[in-house]
Amino acid sequence: MSQTPLTPIEIGLTAAIVAVSDHEPQILTAGGSDGLTGLPFGPFDALTHRTFEIGLRAWVEEQAGLRLGYVEQLYTFGDRGRHAQAGDTDAHMVSIGYLALTRGADNAARAPGATFEPWYRFFPWEDRREAPPPLIAREIVPALSAWAEQEEAAEAARALPRKDRVRLCFALDGAAWDEERVLDRYELLYEAGLIEEARRDGRPAALARKALPSLGVAMRLDHRRILATAIARLRAKLKYRPVIFELLPTEFTLTELQHTVEAISGRHLHKQNFRRLVESESLVEPTGVMSTQTGGRPAALFRFRREVLQERPAPGLRVRSRR
Repeated sequence: MSQTPLTPIEIGLTAAIVAVSDHEPQILTAGGSDGLTGLPFGPFDALTHRTFEIGLRAWVEEQAGLRLGYVEQLYTFGDRGRHAQAGDTDAHMVSIGYLALTRGADNAARAPGATFEPWYRFFPWEDRREAPPPLIAREIVPALSAWAEQEEAAEAARALPRKDRVRLCFALDGAAWDEERVLDRYELLYEAGLIEEARRDGRPAALARKALPSLGVAMRLDHRRILATAIARLRAKLKYRPVIFELLPTEFTLTELQHTVEAISGRHLHKQNFRRLVESESLVEPTGVMSTQTGGRPAALFRFRREVLQERPAPGLRVRSRR
C-alpha cells in the first residue's frame, strides 16, 4: 500500500526584541534579500542548542551583538504558505515567536541592515498618547464600516458580527479603547483587505480593492502579525508583572518610568494618579541620589524594589488612562 509522502518541517525562531529610547518603543528589525523589513529570524539547531530559548539567545547575540534579558515564548506560527509560494514543495517552515526585552536600543547592531525602529511605524493606529491618530477616523473607520456592511449571512452567524468587531476594536459608539487588542485590530484590517500583507497573501478582499490605504509599513511573511502578538502580550504583562523595569536603566526618575509605561501602552497617563499607583504598589524605592540630567530641577532617582516579587504573586502597574 502506497503512503502519502510526509512534508519536511523546519523550525525557526523569530524574535520581537523590544527596547525604549527617547520615550519611543523600538523593535529590532533586519532587512532581507526580498527588500522587506522583518524581525530577526534564525533556525533552531537541535544538535547545538538544548532548548529553543538557548538557540534564540545565541543567534541574537551572534547576529545583533545583543545579550537579551527577559525572554518569553509567544506562540507557534505555522500557517501553510507562510514561507512558500504556489507550487513550492520545499520544507514547511514553522516559526516559534518570542518576545524579548533589552536596554540596548542605543547600541549599534552588528548584522548588516539590523536596526532598531519605532514600532508605531508598523502600527500607527496604536499610538494614542497625544490623541487618537487621525488615520483611524480618516482611513480605517470608513473602510471597515463599508466592509462590515457587506457581511454575508453565513458570516453573521459568528459570535460577533463584523459591525460589533469594528466597534469594539476601534472604540466606536461609546466602546472603550482596549490597548491589549493589538492583534485583534491587525487581524481585522487583514481580513478586510486593508493592509499590504493581505494583498501579498492573495486575500480576495485586498485583491478587490483598487488601492490600499497607507496603514503602516508592511513586513515580510507574517512578521507584522508576530509583532502584533508581542505588543499585545507586553501591554497585558505590564499590569501583573514588573517587566517594565527590564526596559529601564538600573536607576531612573519617576518621570522616566511614566514615559516608558506610556510608550509601551500607547496611552497618556495622569501624572499624579500614576505616582500614587507606583507608591501604592511598592514597586520602587528611592536611591537617595538626585539626577541633574532632567533638563530642569533635579529629580530623585529610584530603583526597582525586588522584594515585591516575594510579597505578592502579581506585582504590576494596573494603569488607567484619562481617555
